[in-house]
Amino acid sequence: MTRIITNLIAFQIGWFACVLGGANGLPWLGVGVVALVAGLHLSQSRHPRREAALLLTIGFLGTGWDSLLVRFGFLEYPSGMLLPWLAPVWIVAIWIAFATTLNVSLGWLKDRWFLATAFGALGGPLAYYAGYKLGGVQFPDVFVGMAVLAGGWSFLMPLSAWIAQKIDDVDRSEPSPTDESNLDGEYRHV
Repeated sequence: MTRIITNLIAFQIGWFACVLGGANGLPWLGVGVVALVAGLHLSQSRHPRREAALLLTIGFLGTGWDSLLVRFGFLEYPSGMLLPWLAPVWIVAIWIAFATTLNVSLGWLKDRWFLATAFGALGGPLAYYAGYKLGGVQFPDVFVGMAVLAGGWSFLMPLSAWIAQKIDDVDRSEPSPTDESNLDGEYRHV
């Protein structure tokens, strides 16, 4: 339970750092905080390589999604845009922070696709709306933006949970660094 609470708090700290940094012209602030969050997460993971692959995969997925939202004018960001059609760096960081929750505090969504869909359709837009209220994102049309986000997140949340499950299931024969049955003893904790 402590790991779940720590994971949730770390994600929230990263989210707020990203959104408030983006809103106040300090987009790299959140990136730095999320780097610490991701480092903490990977240091506590039983399978850091798999978790790192998950963070990168979800980071790319989220970058693509948010870049489409920017490109088609559903939302606008005040800072951190390296290219006008690309999601800002701090949004990419939020996606990586989000990925740290998929096998920990949001792990309960795996194999619960209806719940993941409903959670995404509600939670995704609410997170963006909170970011809107904090000044991190603007919507040319809030209603249309929320509807697009709800539709997208109703797909992205179960997809993210599925990706987390698939990456976590890959190569189960690979011993973890803390696996006591690791015969060579290289990673055995004393």
